Amino acid sequence: MSTPLLIGIIIAVLLLSGIRVAQEYERAVVFNLGRFKGIKGPGLFWLIPIIERKKTIDTRTITVDVEQQETITKDSVTIKVNAVLWYRVIDPAKAILKVESYRNAVYQVSLTTLRNIIGQHLLDEVLKERDKINDTLQVLVDKSTEQWGIKIEMVEMKDVEIPSSMQRAMAREAEAIREKRARLIKADAELEASEKLSLGAKQISENPAALELRRMQMVSEIGAEQNTTTIILIPSEFAAMARGIQTMAENNKPGT
Repeated sequence: MSTPLLIGIIIAVLLLSGIRVAQEYERAVVFNLGRFKGIKGPGLFWLIPIIERKKTIDTRTITVDVEQQETITKDSVTIKVNAVLWYRVIDPAKAILKVESYRNAVYQVSLTTLRNIIGQHLLDEVLKERDKINDTLQVLVDKSTEQWGIKIEMVEMKDVEIPSSMQRAMAREAEAIREKRARLIKADAELEASEKLSLGAKQISENPAALELRRMQMVSEIGAEQNTTTIILIPSEFAAMARGIQTMAENNKPGT
């Protein structure tokens, strides 16, 4: 084999060895003799053999499960909480040049921020205002990772574990609140019933015939139950006459 042919083959091999392919979701951060040159991809691109090298970055959304942390709330209750973080790289150059390991950096920032934000809220707020805390957590973590070319898309607290003694106390509190509500409802019902009864008594006193109708209705209701109760109806005129006699007797007492 002649020397020119051999040199040509070597050159061709070197040129072919510089061909690279990046997937649609990948970006290649290219360095030329250690200095940042630019971003390549997606698709086919070429690197100068030996002189240039690359680091590939995945630009898809990455899911991170933040391990359970034991922390103290603002009202001094020790709880255990974990979270899930979704983020993606929007600037591959910063993700490589600004931080040694952007994955580890994002995880540690999320961990620290989660502990800090729980310490700024009461236990009731942690349990009832998760959406608000999640939004605040996302803003704080995103602010810290922006310099690394990282976009925090969403942060969600998964589970909040509280001590068993606190669970029992919360159960007693919830039971007391339900009992209070039941008593208030019962009191309101009794008040409404008393108002209706007072109104009914007033109407009956103004119209004696209504009393007779109520008596007849009561008789029909008792008869429908097929019992052996004996009912004697006294006309309302007798009751009125008795009251008149009593009034006359009181007026005719000696000394009145």
